[in-house]
Order: sequence, then C-alpha cells, then structure tokens
Amino acid sequence: MDALAEAVVAGAPPEVLEREEVPREYLAAHVREEDTGMFAGVEDKDVRKSLRVGPVQMPELAPDEVLVAVMASAVNYNSVWTAMFEPVPTFAFLRRFGKEGGYAARHAQPYHVIGSDAAGVVVRAGAGVRRWRVGDHVVATCIQVDDQEPATHADGMLGAGQRAWGFETNFGGLAHYAVVRASQLLPKPGHLTWEEAASNMLTASTSYRMLISDRGARVKLGDVVLIWGATGGLGAFAVQLVKNAGGIPVGVVSSERKAELLRSLGCDVVINRSEIGIGGELTPERTIEQGKRLGRLIRREVGEDPHIAFDYVGRSTFGISVFVVRRGGTVVTCGSSTGYRHEYDNRYLWMNLKRIIGSHAANLQEQAECSRLFSLGKLVPVLSSVYPLADVAEAVRLVQRNAHIGKVGVRCLAPRDGGGVTDPDLRDRIGDERLTTLRNAA
Repeated sequence: MDALAEAVVAGAPPEVLEREEVPREYLAAHVREEDTGMFAGVEDKDVRKSLRVGPVQMPELAPDEVLVAVMASAVNYNSVWTAMFEPVPTFAFLRRFGKEGGYAARHAQPYHVIGSDAAGVVVRAGAGVRRWRVGDHVVATCIQVDDQEPATHADGMLGAGQRAWGFETNFGGLAHYAVVRASQLLPKPGHLTWEEAASNMLTASTSYRMLISDRGARVKLGDVVLIWGATGGLGAFAVQLVKNAGGIPVGVVSSERKAELLRSLGCDVVINRSEIGIGGELTPERTIEQGKRLGRLIRREVGEDPHIAFDYVGRSTFGISVFVVRRGGTVVTCGSSTGYRHEYDNRYLWMNLKRIIGSHAANLQEQAECSRLFSLGKLVPVLSSVYPLADVAEAVRLVQRNAHIGKVGVRCLAPRDGGGVTDPDLRDRIGDERLTTLRNAA
C-alpha cells in the first residue's frame, strides 16, 4: 500500500492527504486486450481466467474530475460482461471514447480497470471542481454524462454522451483508486459502512428510476408489481421500493433458499420459478402457457393481475411479462441478462393497451433522491457477502453463476468490514439488524 493510501486508511485529516504524493501506479482489477479471444469456442467462460489484480498506471486528472481512494466497491453484472468479453469486448467502448481526444484519450488503454460502484475518500480534485474537497467521504454513481450536450439538461440519461463508468469508461471502482467526474459524486450516508455504501447506488437508483421516477412505471398505492429475480441486486431494491410506495410486490426466485431470504425482506408474495415451468425451448406457445400459469398463481395470492412487471432478465421472461400484466399495464425493462432478443405476442400488447418502458440507470437527481431514502431508513442495503480485492475474480464468478443473493461487495483499501460509520446514532435508530438483513440471513 502506498503512503497516500496508508494515510487514508489511518483516517488522516485533509491537510495530511494533500501533502502525500499520488502514486504513479495503483492496484486494480482489470482485463487485458490481449486476452479478448481466450473464450472463443469455450462454453463456460470462467471470469476467473480473465480477471487480473495488479498494478496499472495512474492517469492524469482532468479539471472536472476527482481522484477517490476506494475503500470498498461492489460487483455488478457489467463486470461479468466485461470479463467474458461479451457481447463485445469493452475495449471497443474505450477506443471509441478515446477518439474524442483530449482527456478522453487516456481511456484507450490495453487494459480496462472495471467496476461501476465505489465508496471512498476524495484525495484530489481537479481545478474545475467546486463542490468536493480532499477528505470528503463520497459514493460514486455509475453514469458519466456530457454536460455540454443539450439533451443532458433535460435528462442526463437522454444524452448520447452518457456512459456507464467502469464499463464504457476506464479507471473504474474495483481498485485502490478511481477516477470519477465530480458530477458522479454524492455524500456517503454516514450510518453505512464502507462496504454497505458501496453496494447500493447502481442497482438501487436503477430500480428507483424504473419504478418511482416520473420517467418509469410510477408505482402507486395498491399496485401489484411482478418482480423477476427478486433476490438479485435490482430485485431486492425493487421489493423495498414497491413496499414503501404502498404497492404489493410479487417476487419470483429460482430456489426455495432464495424464497426464504425474500420473505425476510418483507415481500408479500413469493413464487418459485419452477412453479411456472421456465426453462427449455422458447416457443410462442410455451411462453403463453407459462404466462397463464403465472397469472393463475398471482391471482390465487392477490386476487388480480399485476399492474407492472419489473423485468431485467430479458429473453427468458419478457414474453411472459408482456402477457401477464393486466389491460393497460406496464412492463419496465433495464436489461437482458438471459439474452437481448425478446419475442412476445404483440396482440396482447396492442389490443390490451399495455406499455413497454425502456429504462437505463438513473440521472444524478434520481440518484440523489434514492440516496436520501437510505438516510431516512426507507431503503436498507442488500449486501450478502464481501470479498477482498485480491479475490475479486471469485466474487465476479459468484455473480456470473447466479449463485449470489442481493449484492456482492469488495473491500479495496478498507482493511476489514464495518469501517466508515460516522453517524452511529442514525445506525442505531434504523437498527443494525435491518441494515444487515440479507447478510445475516445468508
């Protein structure tokens, strides 16, 4: 560990952090361009073979950027895609970004430092940064936007220049240091540990936009909401958001163990996907039969069809989602972990006046609104396990195999779990048991 990192871990004041030199290299989880063909013809693209942890060069800081000493980070599915080099190697994103020139050129490297979540301490701020200072405790949100693009000022997610940090950009959060734009930062909630705070923003804010924002499905009191993958990072936050909005969450999971954990989160209705018969060849007839079976299960439990389907699973579930929501209902989607090409019977969409809403991440205002809910105790982390940075490949493999629940955290500079709490009174008021629900259950 370099001297600056040691000072951060020791809790040194800002004036000490400013005196310490920024290292020329730092430790980071990364993939290398030379490995992009390693999985050709291989069925099990084991990410433990492609992910490396080792030194990379420290980039120069742009005027609107901040260097964060990362205490903890988290695994997201985009880390899996990056390490599998699918659907395309992310080096294509880095080269395209680099062609913009200027500071963007730094991103086109033969290595890609991954990670789209982070919590840590500001150790340097660019000349154009106004709202952040050395020593601030922050969380990094996952989207970088182009603030000189007109569409950004209507909604940051509409700008063509928006990118997923640590996936479509370099210098991500699974490392000792991360380079982020000042417009990515929010204050770290003081009642959360480093690893808890680092595990929330990508998935919680994505679910917030999908369900609560006026750009999403806008859940209201009494709405029945079907949530696929309800013990995943996105799904577990979706359950909490629906409950807080006064809706009725109907969670679908893949095992009885996950069903028990989902009930511990307070999900009203829990369905094991084996009851629906998901699996095997995808045919229009089979999709309709699965939809009918799911509809019967939901009506048996709540007496009516769902208003909303929350779907990030994609190919294996999307046709069912379109079929099963009620007349005038909504399917909201933010991803396709089982495949991007969706098939559905359009008669059930157009003749029943249903809607499909595409949603991606969240803009900074939505992220700030979501973060506030943690400080109010309305949302709690869904962290289930934490790995040291040295074992990050095992953590990403866990998510690749869908053998996890909630979120999988990674300690980067934090020497142990449980550090970083600066508001113990708020933590006591919310209750440590609530804040660690999934971790205790796991």
